[in-house]
Amino acid sequence: MYPQHLTQPMKEDLTSVGFSDITSADQVVELLKKQGTTLLVVNSVCGCAAGAARPGVKLALKKSAKKPDHLATVFAGVDAEAVQKARQFLAPYPPSSPSIAIFKDGELIHFVERHHIEGRSADMIAAHLEEAFKEFCN
Repeated sequence: MYPQHLTQPMKEDLTSVGFSDITSADQVVELLKKQGTTLLVVNSVCGCAAGAARPGVKLALKKSAKKPDHLATVFAGVDAEAVQKARQFLAPYPPSSPSIAIFKDGELIHFVERHHIEGRSADMIAAHLEEAFKEFCN
């Protein structure tokens, strides 16, 4: 577990733009019961989360005409129970953090694994997500 004073600013990077901070397994289940599209970010302390994933997600949400109905994040290495439950819904993909998932009516329909984030810029991540939002969001 990472210390809260280290991870809180990383959480706030997403919660400050409307993401719900999901910290328990029950919250994950409730989140994925919601109708519509849900963007779930598995946050991380790594450099690719700070340099590409979080900025890319925020840029995509800012620029895209179509957006997910619900925004949420779980934090790997911090919210173990929530991350473990979220990963059950992310199967068959192996654990990956950071990662970005889009669900529709609780069903996983799009997933961006860490190896799709590493080495890419925030602009590249944003462009990818904008296309996914166009395809899957109302």
